Amino acid sequence: MSERENARQVLDALKQAAAKPAPEALPILNGLIPLVQGGDGQSLEIQEARAAAFLAICEVGKALHRGQPTDGLYAAAIAATERWVTVAK
Repeated sequence: MSERENARQVLDALKQAAAKPAPEALPILNGLIPLVQGGDGQSLEIQEARAAAFLAICEVGKALHRGQPTDGLYAAAIAATERWVTVAK
């Protein structure tokens, strides 16, 4: 799977998770880890975009796990992932 396909798959899953309650969203987010890791040999711009998406997704996951509100967290994760999609080739 290409870098862009991975990024698009992560974006789709994030949007799906945002519409679910925490117990259903957490497994979706956990399933994204292999898609967000890796990418050796990619440009620095792609690596940075992927890392930003990963960190934003982790923030959503932490909030869900702790039962905290996700106000703005999903939007930040989606925005970071959209940037990854844009820079991925």
